Order: sequence, then C-alpha cells, then structure tokens
Amino acid sequence: MADIKHRMNGDTLTIELSGHVDSANAADVEKAITAIREENLPSSIVVDCENLAYISSAGLRIILRIKKSTPDTKLVNVSSEVYEVFDMTGFTEMMEIQKAYRTISVEGCEVIGQGANGKVYRIDPDTIVKVYLNPDALPEIHRERELARAAFVLGVPTAIPYDVVRIEGGGYGSVFELLNATSFAKLLIRGEKSVDEIAKMSVDLLKLIHSTVVKPDTMPDMKAVALNWSEFLKDYLPADKYEKLHGLIEAVPDDDHMMHGDYHIKNVMLQNGEVLLIDMDTLCHGHPVFELASMYNAYCGYSELDHDIILNFLGISYETAHELWRKMLALYLGTDDEERIASVEKKAMVVGYTRIMRREIRRNGLNTESGRAVIDNARRHIEELLGEVDALTF
Repeated sequence: MADIKHRMNGDTLTIELSGHVDSANAADVEKAITAIREENLPSSIVVDCENLAYISSAGLRIILRIKKSTPDTKLVNVSSEVYEVFDMTGFTEMMEIQKAYRTISVEGCEVIGQGANGKVYRIDPDTIVKVYLNPDALPEIHRERELARAAFVLGVPTAIPYDVVRIEGGGYGSVFELLNATSFAKLLIRGEKSVDEIAKMSVDLLKLIHSTVVKPDTMPDMKAVALNWSEFLKDYLPADKYEKLHGLIEAVPDDDHMMHGDYHIKNVMLQNGEVLLIDMDTLCHGHPVFELASMYNAYCGYSELDHDIILNFLGISYETAHELWRKMLALYLGTDDEERIASVEKKAMVVGYTRIMRREIRRNGLNTESGRAVIDNARRHIEELLGEVDALTF
C-alpha cells in the first residue's frame, strides 16, 4: 500500500502520497484517506504528490471522489511524469494541479540585483534567479510573472521569467535567461560606464516606463499606498503637520502611467547594448513624484545617517550615489535650473521620508537607539519640508 501521511493547518488537510497508487492498493488507499478526512473534517484538501511515482486510473478515481467530497482540493508537487497523466486525462482542466519545482542552490553565487522583496543571483553565465525573501512566495512569483509579461507586451524592455524553482535551504525563485547581462551598478563600479552615462541610460528607460499607460486594475495604485503611509504616521506627527502631509498626498491627481516602484542601478541591466528592467514585483501606476521618492530613498534617504548602507546595497559611495541621483533628476526634468531641481527634490523627499519613518517604526525602531535616530531624522525632514512645499505635483 502507498505510504500516506497527513497534517492539518487550520482548516486545510494536507495528504502526502508516495510510491504507486494503482488497482492493487487503491481500495486501501481510499479507505485510509476517507478515515483521515472524516477524522479532521477539513474545508480544503491539498494532496502533496512530491513522492508519488505513479498513479493508475484506479488512483485517478480516488482523486475524483476526494474532489467531489471536498470541492476545494488541489494537487501540488506533481512530477512531470505524473502531471502528464493528469493532463492527458483532463484533470488539469477540472482542478488545480501544480507541477513540482526543481531545486537549485545559490550558495557562492554573485548577487547582481536587489529589491525590496528579494535578491537576484547569477547562477551560471546565461542564467539568473530572483530569490524571494518570503519563504511562501509562490503567489508573489506568479503575480510578478504576470506583471512582467504585461510590461513586456506594453513595450517595456524586461526579462521574462521562464521557470520557478525551489531554493536549497528554503524558499522559491524565478529563473531568467540573461546572456551577457550586467547591472548598471556593476558597470559603474568597474568603471565601464561613467556616472553621466548611467544617469542618461537610466532616465531614458524611466521616461519610457512613465510614458506607458496601464489598466488601473492590473497594478497597485501608488497614491493609495502613499496615503496609507501617511495615515500610519497620524499619531507620530503634530496634528497640523499630519493634516498637511495627508492633504498633499490626497491632492495628487490619479494617474494611470506605469511606475517601476523600486528603480535603481541594481534593477537595470545592460545586455548586448540593450537596457532591460528586472525585479518587476513592485510595478504600479501613479504620479512620477512617487517614483522619484523611491529613487531618492534608494540613493540618499536610507543611507543619510549611515553611508555604509549605500555602499553595502549598491556598491557605490554615498557621494557617488547623491551625484547620480541629482544628475538623473536634472535629466528627467530636462533642466539645469538648480532652483527647479531642488523644488522637485523636496517634493520627492516629503514622500520619501514619510515612507522611511513609517518603515522604521514598523521595524521596532522606536526601541533601538539607531532606529530612534532614523525616525527623528525623518520626522525633522518631514516637518521642515512641509513648511516649504505646498503641492507634490510638478
């Protein structure tokens, strides 16, 4: 008889099958599963097929009866061979069946990109993998794949993931084929591109992204996200400052143009002369002030009090990062007018430090000396900037 293990997680029963399920043992397998189900009374069932080597038509009928008794039933970790049986018999059209994922290691691999939700490693000369920080990231991975495809179809040059893998030690990753691709960060560090060249290439791509109109319901609205940031700070700012901050963000007009959401030199690659965008899970839509706020934080805000942060994150000095940010801002605005550049920078900083303050408080920063310093610095910036800024649009 096939070995059957099970476990409950909330109202979900996971049943693990292994070996063969065929006419010789189908009756015993079904009897055991029925007993487990009646004992636990689950509202949903997950059949884990990682160690299932073979299933016959008798086994398929067991799956059908499980599905009939508990409609919310799905199969996971199905090998290619077993998946083919389910596919040929039409089971993949009747219920959710997930293929097993191959396992890879990223130990010793070069980190070539980094975003809010994961790191990007080069695993061989032709291939990179984004490893997600969340160990249960499958929904995030499938969402990012859809976002990347949507951006690609709309004309934004981006790498499309072609495989999902397990990572040794836990977690999941998306695999991309990027031949001869080098991040802008690496090009700058190696001296293969100057700050001016990186700034121009970055802004050229950024303008393409921001010129792309998306369907609002396909991507998050950054205005709504930023409003949540400000609302979080209601109890941490003077009432008049909070009201102005919230009002400024609320007054930003709705905008259906695409934003990347985490745009910096580790998330842009150069491949055979073509610029490619990676790390697409932060794609959203909104007014460009929200993108500029994220960029300000990446190059300046997060590392203002500790310049080692930018060195560890992007591999460049704080001074170089600040120079790059200012040159990109000037190119984006199409002006050398320092007063104009400073005005827009202040608008971005209002949103940027709102995010930093909220982030540090949520990370228990109020209970550490370094955290309190970050929070106090962000609060000081916000309160000073609110005395100078009367609108976030430009």
